[in-house]
Amino acid sequence: MRKQVGILGSGSVGRTLADGFLKYGYEVKVGTRDRLRLAHWLKQAGEKASVGSFSDAAHFGDLVVLAVKGSAVEFVLDLAGAATLHGKTVIDTCNPISDDQPVHGVLHFFTKMNFSLMEHLQEKYSRIHFVKAFSCVGNEFMVNPEFEGGKPTMFICGNNEDSKNQVKEVLDLFGWEIADMGKAEAARAIEPLCMLWCIPGFQHNEWRHAFKLLKK
Repeated sequence: MRKQVGILGSGSVGRTLADGFLKYGYEVKVGTRDRLRLAHWLKQAGEKASVGSFSDAAHFGDLVVLAVKGSAVEFVLDLAGAATLHGKTVIDTCNPISDDQPVHGVLHFFTKMNFSLMEHLQEKYSRIHFVKAFSCVGNEFMVNPEFEGGKPTMFICGNNEDSKNQVKEVLDLFGWEIADMGKAEAARAIEPLCMLWCIPGFQHNEWRHAFKLLKK
């Protein structure tokens, strides 16, 4: 795999993962509609970092990361040019969080229990190889997370085995144990993990945790 990554999204998740890829020698282009927002980041990111449009980032990356608000994913993919992403691995970090306020710390989703956001994307953009990852932890711990209990678990899923293997290489590099949950339908279970992850934060302002799958 070549070391060129396109990041679709300039928020905290996009910048965190961009920094992670840069740390391990990748060239990174972050796609955004507001380049001024990334001016300070770009000054510190080094010579392998660049900024462009969503389309620029989609063309640039052999591996692409989708890191935007769940309600904006189709808009961003269309701006990027979905045809540009045909056959590419796209890491889907997004969760279908609605704008409704949490109830007792529990987020609202705009999807239904038996159909995930990732499944919708895979159905609509069928020639893109989506892999769900980085959706069940806060951005602070996405790269080289350190916990007393050892490496936490990143749950992933996707229909294309080669693409999942690409993402597994990244996750291994970034210091994660990996639990491959299978095909895109597994996103129905993975996406709601962000609800569970957020409850201690909303209720007790506790945000420093991650999940670990224990095996016997």
